[in-house]
Amino acid sequence: MASVWFVFFLPLLCVGVRAQPEKAKLISLNSSLSPKYGSPMGWASPSGLFAFGFYPQGSGFSVGIWLVGTDENTVVWTANRDDPPASANAKLYFTEDGKLLLQTEEGSEISITDGSGPAVAASMLDSGSFVLYDQNLSVIWNSFSYPTDTLLGGQNLDSNKKMVSSESRSNHSSGWFFLAMQGDGNLVSYPVNSSGESDDSYWSSGTSSASRLNFYSTQLSLNTEGALYLSSGMSSLIIQTFRNSSNPSKNKTTIYRATFDPDGIFRLYSHRFENNGSSNESIVWSSLSDQCDVKGFCGFNSYCSNPGAKAECHCLPGFAFNNPSEKIRGCSRIFNGDDCSKMNNQLISYNITTLENTGWGDYPYYKKSMKMEECSKFCLDDCNCGAALYRNGSCYKYKLPVRYGRINRNETATALLKGHLQRVKSAYRPPPAPMNTEVKIDGKKTLILVLSLSLGSIAFLCLVIAISSFWVYRHQVWSYRQLSEEVNLGSTEEFTLQSFSYDELEKATDGFREELGRGCYGAVYKGTIERDNKVVAVKRLEKVVEQGEKEFQAEMTAIGQTHHRNLVRLLGFCIEGSKKLLVYEFMRNGSLADLLFNAEKRSIWKVRVRIALELARGILYLHEECESQIVHCDIKPQNILMDDAWTAKISDFGFSKLLMPNQEGIVTGIRGTAGYSAPEWHKNTLISVKADIYSFGVVLLEIVCCRRSIEVKVSTADEIILSSWVYGCLVARELDKLVGDEQVEFKSLERMVKVGLWCVQDDPALRPSMKNVILMLEGTVDIPFPPSPTPL
Repeated sequence: MASVWFVFFLPLLCVGVRAQPEKAKLISLNSSLSPKYGSPMGWASPSGLFAFGFYPQGSGFSVGIWLVGTDENTVVWTANRDDPPASANAKLYFTEDGKLLLQTEEGSEISITDGSGPAVAASMLDSGSFVLYDQNLSVIWNSFSYPTDTLLGGQNLDSNKKMVSSESRSNHSSGWFFLAMQGDGNLVSYPVNSSGESDDSYWSSGTSSASRLNFYSTQLSLNTEGALYLSSGMSSLIIQTFRNSSNPSKNKTTIYRATFDPDGIFRLYSHRFENNGSSNESIVWSSLSDQCDVKGFCGFNSYCSNPGAKAECHCLPGFAFNNPSEKIRGCSRIFNGDDCSKMNNQLISYNITTLENTGWGDYPYYKKSMKMEECSKFCLDDCNCGAALYRNGSCYKYKLPVRYGRINRNETATALLKGHLQRVKSAYRPPPAPMNTEVKIDGKKTLILVLSLSLGSIAFLCLVIAISSFWVYRHQVWSYRQLSEEVNLGSTEEFTLQSFSYDELEKATDGFREELGRGCYGAVYKGTIERDNKVVAVKRLEKVVEQGEKEFQAEMTAIGQTHHRNLVRLLGFCIEGSKKLLVYEFMRNGSLADLLFNAEKRSIWKVRVRIALELARGILYLHEECESQIVHCDIKPQNILMDDAWTAKISDFGFSKLLMPNQEGIVTGIRGTAGYSAPEWHKNTLISVKADIYSFGVVLLEIVCCRRSIEVKVSTADEIILSSWVYGCLVARELDKLVGDEQVEFKSLERMVKVGLWCVQDDPALRPSMKNVILMLEGTVDIPFPPSPTPL
């Protein structure tokens, strides 16, 4: 880390060195851009050094700001960076009502400047900031206030804000690391899926609240002269200063940018532009010199080495890269089966491979003083041990996956790794079959008889299959015709949202008399729509953001466009002033909570397994298959309803944008329901679909055990927290305790328990995706032994 100096009144010196006011080129209303050949792709700044508009990304185009004249037109800002690239038929409109919208080829409109009021003009400034003006030509929105991975001269990163690295040099969607300007005055780098606590950080400015900066809100700043510093009130801390020793040349223009690069290292760059059009890029300063110092540079079950200028990632012995082109995604074992299994009357064993000067960043679950040979055997005999470290006469055992692995000459530990699967034949041999010497059959006659019987059987089987297929086909055609006669499949009312009046819904629910339930969004009432005599559930929304009718209708349309057999279907809505109501299909069999916790006896095991899979498929649709990704934020048994056929359907999805502002929104504050909310809700970390994975894991364990995740009235204290009790039973091989006297299929029980424990890991990076959850529940892929859900 570069040395840091404490300086008073530096903002008066550094910030005072500014360029003269720019003669900005105003962009008028009704202007547009398009990536099509022959159309303008961007709006340039007065100097021509910066441009705003479409730039190529992957097979499409993204909207952002780039530095013109560099080798690859260096991108410094991207709008909606995690949206998929637009096609060449997309357009960027500065509309007549003062909004900047991206219109995709499919016809949807995406706002580029969310939260800004109506503008009358826009401009791309020479500073690299794109701004919108109101009628008084006052700036009402600017890109400098929303940095992605880069700061330019005159731009700040305020306290409690983050910069997230890009995925790669050519892909500017959110990457694997973030740089946080913490409230205590410390600038810190973390892996993006970490807890955001000190154990996961790998670089810091060392400017915590112990310095004088704690008297004010601290911010990271870069000025136009190349000074990168932390400022607070009237005092500053220089991180890096770079200036020319000679007088600046009139034939040169220098632009500085501080970028949090895809490899997780914060760097300060200078770009020198000559009047003849040539340019020169150089690295002025770097927060780290060794890429292996970046925690998470290599993924799980791998280690980092730095033999030269660039670091390399290697899989642990017995592992292979999940994606060789993206090694940060880690490695998986190249064989199946767990450490304690027996397969086909063969014992599975492992060899131990050693790596010198190797370590990683996880905590061991066991430590004991012993010799290295004993440590190897100690790990081999332990089913939970995936790897061990031998350091200073002590053996440290770890569960898989291990993370933050690296080879370092200063590391005194030796890594002991399980690998090179061997199968040793069992000593047991079945006794030889007795010989019958009296029976002798002619070989040719036997062969002819076997072939005749085989061919005859095959011919008969084919005939049966052909006849069966014909009758099944006829039955399906007849059923379809019957269905076509009874139901009008062409009716558009069945597949579009209906608009209801408040009086109509009040009458349908008999004055909101019969309450079915109540949640954080409001109460639900049973009703009957007179126009088609249909029984419905009417939700009267409470505590939602006050917004216009058009915005509310847009939200309802987005929810109404989600169609899946495991989602409760939205039929219509009502909006009259502050009165907002939603009309859903009616679920006659109540919720999963009633089935699990209030039923007189447990439902059949196979039914519960099916419900778990249906719930997983519904969440997968929300996360990956619907038009816009939906994070539910409140997966719990009360929000899983059962239809007439006892099919599980998820309700209350897509409501994150309707929450009251004091609930803080999707990124930092929605807590969900106690017992089901993921740990990251209570930390200052980004929320992703992995929060739903955690909630699903809690529900899955409740489905297995037919009890709540937290129970006080239990026989022993170990049973209070469900996940801890389940993990203890799995380790002790006593899973039968979870289901009592119930008859269950043991393999499916073990699968559901392991999947549930992987889903409730504190670290979001350890939780599987919902697609992998389904594959594991179906038994398509093997499930490794999970770590303890609550790390030591």
